[in-house]
Amino acid sequence: MEDIDRSGFGTAGRGGRSLEDGPPIDRIESVFTVYDVRQEDDRLVYYGDPLAHPERVMGELWPAFRERGYDATLEQRRGEYMLVAEPTDIGIDGIPWTNIVLFLLTIGSTLFAGSMWYQLDPFADPTAIWHAWPFTAAILGVLGVHEMGHYVMSRYHQVDASLPYFIPVPTLIGTMGAVIRMKGRMPDRKALFDIGVAGPLAGFVATVVVTVIGLHLPPVTVPEAVLQNPNAIEIRLGYPPLLELLAAGFDQPLYRNDPAKGVNPVVIGAWVGMLVTFLNLIPVGQLDGGHILRAMAGELQETIAAVVPGVLFALAGYLYYLQDYSLNTVLIWILWGVLTTLVASMGPATPIRDESLGRGRFVLGVATFGIGLLCFMPVPVEIVG
Repeated sequence: MEDIDRSGFGTAGRGGRSLEDGPPIDRIESVFTVYDVRQEDDRLVYYGDPLAHPERVMGELWPAFRERGYDATLEQRRGEYMLVAEPTDIGIDGIPWTNIVLFLLTIGSTLFAGSMWYQLDPFADPTAIWHAWPFTAAILGVLGVHEMGHYVMSRYHQVDASLPYFIPVPTLIGTMGAVIRMKGRMPDRKALFDIGVAGPLAGFVATVVVTVIGLHLPPVTVPEAVLQNPNAIEIRLGYPPLLELLAAGFDQPLYRNDPAKGVNPVVIGAWVGMLVTFLNLIPVGQLDGGHILRAMAGELQETIAAVVPGVLFALAGYLYYLQDYSLNTVLIWILWGVLTTLVASMGPATPIRDESLGRGRFVLGVATFGIGLLCFMPVPVEIVG
């Protein structure tokens, strides 16, 4: 057992930090009676009994530990309560090699996918993929800005988060998107809301800019040999209201019914940004929409999230049975129905302080979900062939 100094310091351990780096014992004992203190490397572990509900204990003590550079959690093992404080390290530690390697791989996979949107054959001429750099720049730009929105706001609220991890996958667009890993707890609803909303809003601005640029670039012409090939596969993209509005506003065609022409692949990169924005704003678990709605509606978010998978399964059933779309076409909503079921079951992020949001943030949240609806398309991709 450690000797506890009631003036605020305990016996130092062997790690890089000591017990005296934590909050004064008297401050801790205002809501948590301490009968033993131990140091495990850089972790400080306080054994004791909570004097209030665990949520209130953490609401009182978490800010005190955070001021000292620790992230604290209250755990219970075999009927014994432990207040565990681990040092936080906000920011980048060393060279993020994993992020860099994944980013480079995603450049390669999106160049390969983009070359086909430019009607190039990367198998016949591998060097041709470099001509697809505008598509790669568009898609990585909108995804990167989205994730950096989360990252910058995480740093603002001093919540530990990783740099974006891009996910290279050999799909029609060459990637499954990008994510950041949140390693710190949310101090309050404002931080939860700001971090959640920053990605979609930043990504929305980037998507609009990329869309406008792409709409003014020359269309892609489909070679006559491809048009006459009976084995050719036609890929039809659904256009969300946002893309329709921007095309109409700038008086640019979308070549919807012209098999010989298609929009410039930069527009397809922006289309990816719109799809990602909608999917991220689905209000379940720890998706962006789940963060935003949890901050806005509190625990009611979990009730709403429980309904979402059923809505997605119903959408898939409607398109398949009543609109006669193929199973491949509606599979995206079946997969997202399964995914949102799993994500919802894990629950949303819970802030330490759970006070209500102000009116301004609430209105911004409603507007952000409105942006999500502008990016919704019932049939994102239809493959005909």
